[in-house]
Amino acid sequence: MVYNIDILYCMNILQHDWSWVAIVFVVIITIVLTLFFATFKRLGSKSLLIQKIKLEEKANMLSIQLMEKSVELTKNAENLRSTQNQLIQSEKMASIGQLTAGIAHEIQNPLNFVNNFSELSAELLDELNELPQEEERTNIVNDIKQNLQKIVFHGKRADSIVKGMLQLSRTSPGEKLPTDINKLVEEFFILAYYGMRAKDPGFNCSMEKHLASNLPLVKIIPQDVNRVFLNIFNNSFYAVDDRSKSAEKDYHPIVSITTQQINGSITVSIRDNGKGIPVDVQKKIFDPFFTTKPIGHGTGLGLSISHEIIVKGHNGNIQLNSMPGEYTEFIITLPLK
Repeated sequence: MVYNIDILYCMNILQHDWSWVAIVFVVIITIVLTLFFATFKRLGSKSLLIQKIKLEEKANMLSIQLMEKSVELTKNAENLRSTQNQLIQSEKMASIGQLTAGIAHEIQNPLNFVNNFSELSAELLDELNELPQEEERTNIVNDIKQNLQKIVFHGKRADSIVKGMLQLSRTSPGEKLPTDINKLVEEFFILAYYGMRAKDPGFNCSMEKHLASNLPLVKIIPQDVNRVFLNIFNNSFYAVDDRSKSAEKDYHPIVSITTQQINGSITVSIRDNGKGIPVDVQKKIFDPFFTTKPIGHGTGLGLSISHEIIVKGHNGNIQLNSMPGEYTEFIITLPLK
């Protein structure tokens, strides 16, 4: 009986001691885990800080590189714009150079009229002083007046040609002005023709004009649209001349211009019966630096500049129609409003 009581007592003591051991163990484990996580967090924070610093350094380096690239691209863009402007101006001057002989021919005619009528008027004035009868004197005065009117007309014609060439050579943006499109296209049709003849004295072709009457004035930048007409006329005359040299029988070169008013717009059609343009080439015809001419006969900028002038500069349209071996036609549409 005593033995049993001792055993129970010992068991109670052991059970009580083990509960304290368990509590101490839990506390120790908790402290250890807390220290571990605190240390891990501190190390993690330090690692994140290091990574953050490295990322910031990389971001700064990338920012510097991007700024350098941006400056480089800006310089390249400026160089490209400068080169483009130089090429465009070279194209303009090349066109003007080709027109020089045509201008000389066209301006010579009105100057000859001015000289002839001036000399005739001077002779009539001498006669006027010698005539006693009033009726004869009146007739001579009337003749002198008519001569002076003709001098003014042909003087203005020469002045118009010179002003047109000065406009073509301008580099500054022009102002849109109400313009007689028939007069404009006809004048440069003639100038381009004589320019071609001066370059190749053997060149000849029929020039057909179908100009609609009573067309309203259209607001355009004259020097820019002149350049478009000049480029296309030069191409048309080149095309018929090229076909003429192919020794084709019964071929008669023809270049024609047609103007009309359609649905609130003025259209100008320039058509030649040259060799035409291959279908696979037609879609590239307005691309910069693309040309169907041999090396040395074209920069490939004429039609590209023309497209930009009509479409971007005047909110119009320029369309190509061509059948290989038959014809090429450019249709320019200019809105009236």
